[in-house]
Amino acid sequence: MLPLLVSLCLAAMASDVSGLDNGLALTPPMGWMSWQRFGCNIDCKNDPKNCISEQLYKDMADHMAADGYKEAGYEYVNIDDCWASKERDPKTFRLVPDPERFPSGMKALADYIHGKGLKIGTYGDMGFVTCGGYPGSKFTMELDAQTFADWGIDSFKMDGCASRTQDFDIAYPIMEMWLNKTGRPIMFSCSWPAYMTEHKEHIDYPKIAKFCNIWRNYADISDSWGAVQGIINFYGTDDQNFSDVSGPGNFNDPDMIIAGSRGLSPSQEQVQMAMWAMFAAPLFLSADLRDVNNQSRALMLHKGIIAINQDPLGKMGKRVFWPQGGGKPEGDTQVWVKPILPTGSYAIAVFNKASNHDGSTVQFKLADLGINPQGKKLLMTEIFEGKAAGVYDASSTFSVYVDVSSVYFAKLVPSS
Repeated sequence: MLPLLVSLCLAAMASDVSGLDNGLALTPPMGWMSWQRFGCNIDCKNDPKNCISEQLYKDMADHMAADGYKEAGYEYVNIDDCWASKERDPKTFRLVPDPERFPSGMKALADYIHGKGLKIGTYGDMGFVTCGGYPGSKFTMELDAQTFADWGIDSFKMDGCASRTQDFDIAYPIMEMWLNKTGRPIMFSCSWPAYMTEHKEHIDYPKIAKFCNIWRNYADISDSWGAVQGIINFYGTDDQNFSDVSGPGNFNDPDMIIAGSRGLSPSQEQVQMAMWAMFAAPLFLSADLRDVNNQSRALMLHKGIIAINQDPLGKMGKRVFWPQGGGKPEGDTQVWVKPILPTGSYAIAVFNKASNHDGSTVQFKLADLGINPQGKKLLMTEIFEGKAAGVYDASSTFSVYVDVSSVYFAKLVPSS
C-alpha cells in the first residue's frame, strides 16, 4: 500500500509543477566530473591521491583555475556517486558527506570551489539508494533540495538506480520543483531517458526537456574507442528524434569527455571533441587534470571546437550522408551537419569510424547534405588548424581524405 500512496501523492504534487524555468544551461554546460576516471574509489588510506574526497575536488578546481580551463568556459566541478555517509544525520535526516573523506563538510568545499570562480555539482538518486549504495532521495526530495541549496550547490545530477522507470515522469518533475523552490539556481541533470533506452521504452523527450536542463540517454562511457563509437552511432540513429528537443536550456548528454585519459589515440580524441561539439553536448572532462599531456589539454581548450559546441542556437547536429553508400548507411564514413550562427552557417564533420583499414577520400556537394545556400557562396574553414578550405555553392564538389579513426571538422559561413 505504501508505494501506491506515495505514487498518488507524487501525482497530486505533479499537477502543481510548472516546468523548468531556471535560466541555466543556455548553452551546453562545461566542466569536470569525477566518475569515469575515479569511479567509486573510497580507499583514501591506500590511495589518497585518487579517492573520492574533498582533496580530489579541490585539486581539480585548482587546475581548472590555473591551467586555462576556467577561461575556456569549463566551470562546473561535479561530484558523482560515493561522496555521502551511508547513513543520514539521525536528528535532521539530512544527507551528510563522509566525515573521513570530506572532513570540512560540503559547504566548505563549495566555498572553496566558488572562491576559484567555479561552480560545484553533486549527485544523488531518485531511489532508496544510489547506484553505489548510498542514501537516495526517494522520500526526501524536498529536504535534499534544500540541503543542496544550503550548501551552495550549483548543479544536481539525479540518477535512476533502485527505481522503476514508470515512476520517472513523476519523480523527476517533482525534484525539479523542489530545486526551483529553494530559490537557488541549481542546474538539473537527469538520467530519466537512460534507463528507458536500456529497456527499449517509449521516451517523451519534449516532457523531459520541460523539466531537465541536461539528460543522459545512453550507457555510461568507458575509457575506450569502442565506447565513443557506440555513442556516436546511437546519436546518429537518433531514435525517437531526441535531436529535435536540443536547444537553450535543454541538451542531450552523451556522457563525459575521456580525452586526456588513457584509452584514445590523438586522432580519436579529436573525434570525440568534434562529435560532442556537433551534438551540442555538455563538455564534462573526466581526465585527471593533474597529469594531462599538453596535446590533449590544447585540444580540450581549443577555441574553435568550443565555439561550435557553445553556439547559441544549441542545435544538435545530425548524421545526414554516407558517401560510400550512395547516401545510405553503408561503409565506414559518414557526414554530419549542424546549423550554427550566423544564419545560413553550418558545422560539418566527416567521420571515418574504421579502425584497421585504409583511410577514405570523401566527395560530396553541399546539396547532398541538405545545405542550400540560396545562391550564396559559403566559405569553409577547417577547425582544428583554422585553415581556409575554399568557397563553395550548392553544386560545388568538395573532396577530403579522412584517415581511419579520424574526423574532418569544418564550418561553413556565408562569404561577404
